[in-house]
Amino acid sequence: MLEGLVSMTKEHWESGGKHNTEGTASVALERANALGIADIVVATNTGYTMDVLLRLKDELYPGVDLNLVAVTHHVGFRDPGEDEMPDEKRQEYADRGISVLTTTHLFANVERSITTEFGGLYPGGIVSATLRMFGQGTKVCLEIATMALDAGMIPYGREVMVLGGSGGGADTAMILRPAHAKNFFDTEVMEVVCRPRGRMRKR
Repeated sequence: MLEGLVSMTKEHWESGGKHNTEGTASVALERANALGIADIVVATNTGYTMDVLLRLKDELYPGVDLNLVAVTHHVGFRDPGEDEMPDEKRQEYADRGISVLTTTHLFANVERSITTEFGGLYPGGIVSATLRMFGQGTKVCLEIATMALDAGMIPYGREVMVLGGSGGGADTAMILRPAHAKNFFDTEVMEVVCRPRGRMRKR
């Protein structure tokens, strides 16, 4: 059994966070390989999570051809004009045939500016807050899968493996059949491969 997994409920980590990244990537690759899933979408802002996944993929499944998509924070997420993924990392991924998606976040978009400026809560924020009840990683997985589909980086109508996390790294892996943003509620959650037991609380 992988270290940190709760006994009898192998899909749950004891707690959420970056320390689960290697275990999450490992079980995600194992399950994707077992089901023949070739498309993997990964939330990775600096490249840390994708690098972990790549190392394990090269070690465990060197001959398996995968369509890997890295989804980052949008430019300016932390500071105006800042791109958290270094240019050299983007080039490295391009050389390996990995798509990198940096764009406006599905659940935030212009609604966040309205909320910040005028207050109130809008549909994207409500969807986001609802999904966070299942953990931040769950919300991230559903968000980035839709973003990758809308960007044409994964095929429509096919099951994909998606990895997300809670403030860094990955602690959640899900198999989804995503729908486009305009039909978001047609998204199908096929399987929760792993997630934290409970969720990280805001401090």
